[in-house]
Amino acid sequence: ADKGSREDVLATTARQYGIPVFKVAAWRRKGVPIPEALEKYQSVGANLNVLPFCSQFIPMEVIDGAKFGSICYHPSILPRHRGASAISWTLIEGDDTAGFSIFWADDGLDTGPILLQKQCPVVGDDTLDSLYKRFLYPEGVTSMAEAVDAIAEGTAPKIPQTEIGATYDPALFREENQYINLNQPALMIFNFIRGLDSVPGALAIIVEDDGSESPVRLHGASLCGPAALENARPVRFKGAAGPAFVDREGIFITGVDGRLVKVKRLKKGSKMIQASQWFAQVGKKIVPLELNEREQEMEGILKNIWKSILKVDIESDTDFFACGAGSMDVVRLVEEVKDALEVPLENEHLFMAPSFVEFLNEVISRTRNGAGEASAGPAYDGVVLRENKKVISVPTQMFVNGQFIDAENKKTLDIVNPTTEQVICKVAAASASDVDYAIRCAHEAFKGSWNQVSARERGLLMYKLAD
Repeated sequence: ADKGSREDVLATTARQYGIPVFKVAAWRRKGVPIPEALEKYQSVGANLNVLPFCSQFIPMEVIDGAKFGSICYHPSILPRHRGASAISWTLIEGDDTAGFSIFWADDGLDTGPILLQKQCPVVGDDTLDSLYKRFLYPEGVTSMAEAVDAIAEGTAPKIPQTEIGATYDPALFREENQYINLNQPALMIFNFIRGLDSVPGALAIIVEDDGSESPVRLHGASLCGPAALENARPVRFKGAAGPAFVDREGIFITGVDGRLVKVKRLKKGSKMIQASQWFAQVGKKIVPLELNEREQEMEGILKNIWKSILKVDIESDTDFFACGAGSMDVVRLVEEVKDALEVPLENEHLFMAPSFVEFLNEVISRTRNGAGEASAGPAYDGVVLRENKKVISVPTQMFVNGQFIDAENKKTLDIVNPTTEQVICKVAAASASDVDYAIRCAHEAFKGSWNQVSARERGLLMYKLAD
């Protein structure tokens, strides 16, 4: 379906190959097929209807109108999780196996005979996004082609669905169904958050100190054991019986069983922030970077990519999501930037920087870091040394989890020039809790983001670090 002035990518591709495109807003009116829509469909004389994504009821005159009928893709192992939000409910319900079904359409909701099914295990840190990208999308495309070939060869089965174990789940595109119940065990809280991560995101209400309420969406959840929360500040979620705290690792929510769920990111409006920065996010000002000639060319390339996706003129404050972009647009943007500029990005980088100027800053900073240029990396406190006709800026903080931080106890250590015995500077002196925090971050990165990076990208990152 088109979004505003942006044409659906399937329609654009079809036009390129001279395939007729009909855009039908509705097939039925008051339960009766609309004659004009039906005539358009019948004009092509279809042999097979392929429905990889269908969000409305199609008249049986269309379903049965093709020579070989209609086949549908559904992202669950039918008959479990019938309905529009199957991937999410697979995670919310704590299933240990996910998968998809290609089935023959009939007059029911996801009830037709099965043509083929494939499945995969649900791993501990899977989210809606990771399941889709890792298995359901790539294997689904391949399997839909296999299904069409089997129909052409006359070997496609029609296996009736059983009603044993069948479930129908509520649609999660309705906002009222996106609110999380925080008065349940930690595992159920965790499963609900990851089932809606990253789009649309589980909704919760934070009650501010002045009593005002801020709707936020929760992202990047993980289960954790008892945590030593250093310098934690309490935060209050509306309707939650258990306590919640903000510390430098994120927001910790207590389930009714006493276990903790850690949330790394929050989305407020269209802007994603680190959950640990909840109390520091007010009044944060975006400062555009000063660009050299090559970077100005990159800015032009990025503007063209944004414009090709959003179909609007791009200004510094253009917000990607406020322009109607969805999850597939995020995937497209990330991949096009990788191809055009060879900058490795993940979906979360766009969620953290949804306006054009923020996204430009993120891309430019990553290229500068990769080229070994100064001034664009993480901000830090340091000292400037002028020795041997060179000026060197040296950080005096610890570098943990992608950012420079002070020691938890604010203690420092003198760095002494052995020749003159003069103090050159004071650097952060890590405490035992600082070391524990660094180890937890390293473990989380190794099991999470680092584990998802390809071997080639790991090598490039290591070479950049060495440079």
